[in-house]
Formats: sequence, C-alpha cells, structure tokens
Amino acid sequence: MQPTILVLAGGISHERDVSLKSGRRVADALIEAGAVVDFREPDSELFGHLLATRPDVVWSTLHGSVGEDGSLQDLLKLARIPFVGSDADGARLAWNKPAAKIILKRHGVQTPDSITLPKSTFRELNAEAVLALVATEMNFPLIVKPAKSGSAQGVSKVENAQAFAKAMVDAFVYCDQVLIEKYIEGTELAISVVDLGFGPRALPAVEVEPNSGAFGYQERYVPGETTYYVPARLRPADLERAAEVALLAHNALRLRHLSRVDIIVDNEGTPWFLEANVTPGMTETSLFPQAVIADGESLPDAYLSIALAALRS
Repeated sequence: MQPTILVLAGGISHERDVSLKSGRRVADALIEAGAVVDFREPDSELFGHLLATRPDVVWSTLHGSVGEDGSLQDLLKLARIPFVGSDADGARLAWNKPAAKIILKRHGVQTPDSITLPKSTFRELNAEAVLALVATEMNFPLIVKPAKSGSAQGVSKVENAQAFAKAMVDAFVYCDQVLIEKYIEGTELAISVVDLGFGPRALPAVEVEPNSGAFGYQERYVPGETTYYVPARLRPADLERAAEVALLAHNALRLRHLSRVDIIVDNEGTPWFLEANVTPGMTETSLFPQAVIADGESLPDAYLSIALAALRS
C-alpha cells in the first residue's frame, strides 16, 4: 500500500512563488510514483486538517522562517506526524547562517571570515562609521546577505564603499541581522546529501556558472540565466574534498533525509563552506533535482524513497 503524503507549499514568505513551484513538482513526482498526495498551503485550518486526516508523511516545501526555522518541525513532532527533512534542532542550526558557520569552523572546515550585525547597531551607533570600519578591516569585495533567509534574496556582492550601504539596506529587508562575509574567488558548487536511513550520501556536485557572474534570485529561477555542470568540472580530488565537507556539514548540523550544502572551491582546491539548506528548491532549475538525475535516479523514485525514509524514522 502506497503512503498518503501531504505536500505543503506556498505560505507568506518572500519565497512563496518558489515554494509553490517546488511543491507542485514534488507532488507530481510522488503521484507518478504511486503515492496518494494531498497538496495544501499553510493556513489556520492546517493542523485541524492534519489531525483529522493524519497523513502518513508531511513533505514541506515551505521556504522562509515558517518552513525552515524549526517551528513547523516542532509542531509536527508534537502532533506525532512523520515529516520529510530535518527536525527542529537541525533546521534552526542551518537557518541561522552565522551559527552554522561557527559550528563548521569548530569542526575544522574553512568558511569565509565574516561579521554579523543587527539593525540596532546602525540605529544606536554611527552607521557611516560602522560601515567604514568594516570596509577598512575586511576589504572589498564582500558578500552581504541576510543572516536568516534563502533563495539568495537580499544577497549582494559589494565591490566598493559606494555600494556598501545600499547592499546593507537590501539585506535588512529580509532579516534584522546581516552577515558580511569575505568574498572567496573560485568555483561555486551545490552538493546535495540524501540519507534514506543507511547513512548520508553525497550526490554529484552541481557547478554553478551564472551569466551575470552572481548567483542571485533571478539566476536561480529564470531558465537560461545560469549554466549548470553536473558533475562539476573540477579535479576528482577537489570534488571528493568538497563532498566530505558537505557530509560533515549535514552531520554536524544534525540534518536528516535531505539537504543541500553550498561550497566555494578556491583555486588551490580548498572547499569553503557557505551555508546549508534544509529545504532545497525543487523547481525545474533547482540544484537538488539536477543532482538526483545525475546520480542515475528518476525524481519519482527518489522522492518516494525519501518519503518512505521519513515514515520509518
């Protein structure tokens, strides 16, 4: 008997459209695999519906805080309903990018030097002086990103002081804390990790080459804006080291079932951890599905296997 799976998508975050596209593609693949699928958006009736119908598994493709900050995972655990993806602890660790960097650094992984500043710093201190200090001590180019956000929304590469203030304002739209990070020159990789109950396994790395030079929101979700290479065009030894970092991140952050780890491999072959994602995008241009296909599996078979692993865990 095939499982009944409730796919959650949409919500009110800045990533609503991406979530809806991801959820529909997951639902279609699960239906093709023979599962019984209920597709819903989160609303005031959600938990009443869940408790009344008690699906075998919930698969959330909700992006943003509602789906990735651990709160939904805590509620599903309270309701005793199995769900795909990391539990609340893992979700919170990965969602907080500065915290994730600290954990990986303590495990001996290279991650770009950074500083995290809350909005209150700029209200209470001299904003111009703060930006001048950071620019002088860290030097350009810098990456400015929300400390808790996804889909590269609010992320900027800053080349000079004139662009710094605007980048900070753009990032504060999405979060009241901003991560300012040294830019690492190299090859950008996305390494997806899957664990079906037999230990985590890294899928083939996806190399990202955006036409604009920056892998932003448009480059991620508009077909033709980015060229992807699967597997990546790096030396086998470099790819092996990057995969080891992805697996270490998956374990150190206590993630489950599936994740995607973003890494830069510099010109010396050193992998640098950027961030981990507990709810990878599943759209037609997303990185996780590309890695699954490169691994030789069909999306329906792979997604059903993940759902069944969640049901067993």
